[in-house]
Amino acid sequence: MRYSLRPRPEGEPPTGSSPFDEAALPSGELRPDWKRLVDALDLVGSAELDRRWEQGQRLLAENGVTYNVYGDARGMDRPWRLDTMPLLVPPNEWEAIESAIVQRASVISAMLSDLYGPQRLLHAGALPADMVFAHPGFLRPCHGIDFPGGRPLVLYSADLARSPDGQWWVISDRTQAPSGAGYALENRVVLSRILPEVFEDFHVQRLANYFQTLRDSLMALAPAGRDDPHAVLLTPGPHNETYFEHAYMARYLGFPLVEGADLTVRDQRLYLKTLSGLWPIDVVLRRQDDHFCDPLELYGKSALGVAGLTQAVRAGNVALANPLGTGLAETPGLMAFLPAICRQLLGEELAMPSVATWWCGDERAAKYVTEHLCELVIKPAFPGPKREVVFGGKLDADERRRLRERILAAPHRYVAQEQVKLSTVPTGLGAGDQRRHLVLRVFAVATPDGGFAVMPGGLTRFSATAESLVVSGQSSGGSKDTWVLSDEAVPYVSLLDRVSRPIDVSRDTYMLTSRVADNLFWLGRMSERLEGGVRLFRTALRALADDPGRVSPSVRSLVGLVRRLDRLPVPLADVDAQDADGLEGLVLDAIFGADTPGSLVHDARQLHRLTWHVRDRISEDAWRILSRMDQQLVLPDTPAPVRVTSTLELLDRLVATLSAFQGLVLDSTTRGLGWRFLDLGRRLERGLNVVGLVRFGLGEDEDADSRRLRDILAIADCTMTYRARYVTSVQAPLVVDLLLLDEANPRSLAFQLARIEEHLRELRDAPAQRLSELTEWVRRAHVDQWVSRDAGDQATVDISRLQAFLGDVTSAFLDLSDELNRLYLSHALPERQPEVMGGGRS
Repeated sequence: MRYSLRPRPEGEPPTGSSPFDEAALPSGELRPDWKRLVDALDLVGSAELDRRWEQGQRLLAENGVTYNVYGDARGMDRPWRLDTMPLLVPPNEWEAIESAIVQRASVISAMLSDLYGPQRLLHAGALPADMVFAHPGFLRPCHGIDFPGGRPLVLYSADLARSPDGQWWVISDRTQAPSGAGYALENRVVLSRILPEVFEDFHVQRLANYFQTLRDSLMALAPAGRDDPHAVLLTPGPHNETYFEHAYMARYLGFPLVEGADLTVRDQRLYLKTLSGLWPIDVVLRRQDDHFCDPLELYGKSALGVAGLTQAVRAGNVALANPLGTGLAETPGLMAFLPAICRQLLGEELAMPSVATWWCGDERAAKYVTEHLCELVIKPAFPGPKREVVFGGKLDADERRRLRERILAAPHRYVAQEQVKLSTVPTGLGAGDQRRHLVLRVFAVATPDGGFAVMPGGLTRFSATAESLVVSGQSSGGSKDTWVLSDEAVPYVSLLDRVSRPIDVSRDTYMLTSRVADNLFWLGRMSERLEGGVRLFRTALRALADDPGRVSPSVRSLVGLVRRLDRLPVPLADVDAQDADGLEGLVLDAIFGADTPGSLVHDARQLHRLTWHVRDRISEDAWRILSRMDQQLVLPDTPAPVRVTSTLELLDRLVATLSAFQGLVLDSTTRGLGWRFLDLGRRLERGLNVVGLVRFGLGEDEDADSRRLRDILAIADCTMTYRARYVTSVQAPLVVDLLLLDEANPRSLAFQLARIEEHLRELRDAPAQRLSELTEWVRRAHVDQWVSRDAGDQATVDISRLQAFLGDVTSAFLDLSDELNRLYLSHALPERQPEVMGGGRS
């Protein structure tokens, strides 16, 4: 396999205006490092590379790596696109980039410190007042606030593009809540796994040191006197476009992932609301934009922030990274003034230039822009809901006239920039020449010693097509791992390797918020509901497969049971009126109907959603199992006569997949409050399932035939237990005893009641009395109380008495669910005032 270059048209020489080719010299010859890469990939071989590429895609899917795209017809959770050919950056080139980024982060940090402090830049005229005071990102409530460590910029990232002459330029600065570092880390994990020998041979610099520095720097921000500071990662929630990264980073750094509703401010101190009390928080790594962080002082309509957070910051009781107000530096208009600011604040020339920028609030700049619209890209100077970017060269004369009028009417609201000819990079393995335009995002973090550390790599993104110059995840672009090369072997480093202080053993399980407990409770319920549905539908399909082309009474009875358990969205009369093909169609629709409540696909999506909400608390293995289940639940593309057989095979696989998922989730969850709510949900739902199965499975008949009883045992997964225990025919009283009263049977009602009682005993103020009474009653009960005997001493189940009992149990379970929600799972906790934990109020 070779990387091939597209030949230039005959007679067309390379020019300085052609995009820079990252892989090839102007002569068409591969650059030395890229030639080594192609040779190394040749040794791996095309077939093996194809296999590894598929492995990489599978890893991304199983790890749930997504980038949420709003309004996408393919669904909001778009799978992350990683190209298997990395971007190579030579050591000497990276040294220049690194030093330039350190300088740029330093000057922007100093600029923000001045603008929220003495404002000497404004007094000296280095920055126009209109650029600052008209900017919605200049937060007046934050003026005069002391920044943690004396520096406002803790995290910084910059998007870089290379000009045709090979010079790197900064095209945007990210200073509020820079995203992408987690995706860069995931790219590295996947690519180093599928190309391990190439990765080692190229002496690629590792990323772990950067994340070690990040964690140390964040903990160093804690207010003075906090010996064991607590940090959280604040996310807007699962609908944010980069939520995967929030959960990924929280897990990697070891911080709880929280939303605004999980936090509260009391006495100018920030706390995490947990089921055990208020837990003091010292450091917040925020992934929310400035305005949304505090509805009290910043944006009153925000439902994502924490009322009073600005006050807690002002009091010096909590440190935010980045601090509030740093979004001011994200306006492209500042780029026009940054060289002069760098000279004034640092006494240095700006090492890496910004893309040529004109702020139209300056009269001369506005005149130039309006006269050269065809050559420029016009952007809003300030962020807003409509951040439309206009390429002047794509406008007709009338559109340019209207744009010129808008600029002249409010010149300070517009910025013009030179249209950058982004460099190109090859994509794909073995696919020939597929050049795409790229942007490289690099990351820096402030260090406790006053400097900045730069990640040796970054997030390389490329355009969706060869013609497009738009590079973003929202526009269907892809990403690459960024390999910063070294001249010598790079030692292995892991974030888990180092111990920076004496080990303090902790077994705290208090960090459980009502939101997380709610999601865990329903995760347990939904996983059990899905398993019950799979077993129910599998038994129904087996009955259809055993009697192909005809409808026996047992088949119709079983499909009727599916309907009575709310798994078929049609009236019972319609079930009775169907022939064999009609019943088969009803069952298959009820399995694969994505918009049908109670269908397996619908329940699987709900399970996925719940798991996504607690992504940071679910093991990677469990998530991979869940991802495989999503891939399995697809209607088999087979001819109608064998569709039932194919679906049965699918359901058999689903039973195994669900069992693996439930086992991994339960076994990998620490035995604390989270595990209790997870298992409570599971036990409550399993109890409802078995009660419903007996209640509607036996029906209104005085006795059920043996076929129906065998079906009930199969759905309850108790066939083996029954056969081992009773060397006799299947009898209704024995089935009832096994499913309801046998506490040794993990599928029985009695078993679920006993486990629920254990959990409730460990919960404060738990509503245990009614369930305890019911549990004791079941323990003392005997199946004979529901059995009638005829003149020949033949035992039959008294349906009316049994139904009354099962109705009471169902009501008790539903009441318990409501009471748990009221006492523990309501996010506002209106009736409870948790005590302050871990140090008291300050």
